[in-house]
Amino acid sequence: MNGDDGTNRLGAYLKARRDLISPEQAGIQPGIRRRVRGLRREEVALLAGISADYYLRLERGRDSNPSPQVLDALARVLHLDDVERRYLSDLAAPRPRTRPRRRPEHVPARLHHLLAAIGVPAFVEGRAFDVLAANPLATALSPRLRVGENRLRSLLLDPEERAFHADWERAVAGFVAAFRQNIGEYADDARIVELVGELSLSSARFRTLWARHDVGELQGGTMTVRHPIVGELTLHRDKLPAGNLLLVLYYADEAGDSAEKLRLLTSLTAVPN
Repeated sequence: MNGDDGTNRLGAYLKARRDLISPEQAGIQPGIRRRVRGLRREEVALLAGISADYYLRLERGRDSNPSPQVLDALARVLHLDDVERRYLSDLAAPRPRTRPRRRPEHVPARLHHLLAAIGVPAFVEGRAFDVLAANPLATALSPRLRVGENRLRSLLLDPEERAFHADWERAVAGFVAAFRQNIGEYADDARIVELVGELSLSSARFRTLWARHDVGELQGGTMTVRHPIVGELTLHRDKLPAGNLLLVLYYADEAGDSAEKLRLLTSLTAVPN
């Protein structure tokens, strides 16, 4: 994956990350005439203990097979966390001549049965955050959690989603970072390219975050949302792997006010006999 175009993912990642490290963070006096945002290539090379020419070859895609020792040094200089270090290593790993075919995202019947039986908002999402299946309680929690919606698109482009999340900025940053992590080697998949193109044209916030090349894992956690009927809820989120899909569950602490609001939401969605 060489060259200076979009296929040079390793070089693009290195450049994006060095742009985010200030000279002060790296222990360098910036000087009054400095015009470069972040670190210069030569500074990264010096701090990593490699030649400036070799680092230039890495960033320009002329050398795509750095040693583990070089990757560790670069990760240290660029202040990468464990998830980002793994992502860097994956970018530098040799690419097979033939990539495995992407498995179709099909929701098995057992998951549909589980969604129907479970008593909390739950849905199934694909690699690109497409909603592939959802129970009525999930859709009652948020109309954007219905089949055919894309969670990242909704979060960025739907005004109601901004009002729904108590900390919208944090949610967006987490989703974009997890999206880049999720797509991995399938970045050139037609579905992914289409979605990235749409969001790049429609959302300035997405363009800014996408240019940072942040990666992260959107796993379990706690969030606060504002529902238009039952009000503010504090919910836990768990993501359970189901083959190549994820089952996402939202639930509240049983003794809290949010649990009672979820029960009210359940009663509102109940189908009369």
